Amino acid sequence: MISFIVPAYNEETELPSTLGAIRAATSGLSQSVEIIVVDDASTDATPEIAEQAGARVVSIHRRQIGAARNAGARAAQGEYLFFVDADTRINNTHVTEAMALLEVGYTGGSARGVMDGFIPLWSRILLHAFCTLYFGLNLGAGAFLFTTRSNFEATGGFDEQYFAAEEVYFSLALRKLGRFKVIREPVLTSGRKLRMYPAKEILGTLFIMILGGPRMTRSRARLRLWYDGKRETGAA
Repeated sequence: MISFIVPAYNEETELPSTLGAIRAATSGLSQSVEIIVVDDASTDATPEIAEQAGARVVSIHRRQIGAARNAGARAAQGEYLFFVDADTRINNTHVTEAMALLEVGYTGGSARGVMDGFIPLWSRILLHAFCTLYFGLNLGAGAFLFTTRSNFEATGGFDEQYFAAEEVYFSLALRKLGRFKVIREPVLTSGRKLRMYPAKEILGTLFIMILGGPRMTRSRARLRLWYDGKRETGAA
């Protein structure tokens, strides 16, 4: 079985498209599939939308992305674990290529990402530079990560010390176990942060994270971009 784990906080706008994309991406697979939405203290219709779409809902109250992914993995029944953010759309290529890699012994992997909708010019330049460096280092993006249950357990899962950049440490842990690959087919993920926040705030947060190092990412209070719950009013 393949388990898709979708961490979500107040994602009633994005979640229907994300779950629909997972269903479409897996419609022709021979393996059985389950979708688990980890509702982390939502105050909107996120859990109801998940249930209506046929997903299993796991509820936690941590407001932490790593903890939500870990809770989903603990509840999952599959040997293959796919982590898909609630604002991210995957397709059949992501699933089939990931499964092919896992079946020949890769410990896990990820995919590059592209942003939906309009994003400002400054952010397009920033993203190009960041992605060139980040994926050049063979690190996984949190929007889409995959591994096996045995490898997940061997790494200890996502480190819950961190409120951001937890996917970096998870990627590094998987790489210690063996081969890790970022597939070329990009996932489509929401560009809402780049539309909602000014360049000064985004660049300032990134600068502070670089200077502060791991200590910075252990504080939810310092990571307003990730945890203030701000959402766009329209669908992506």
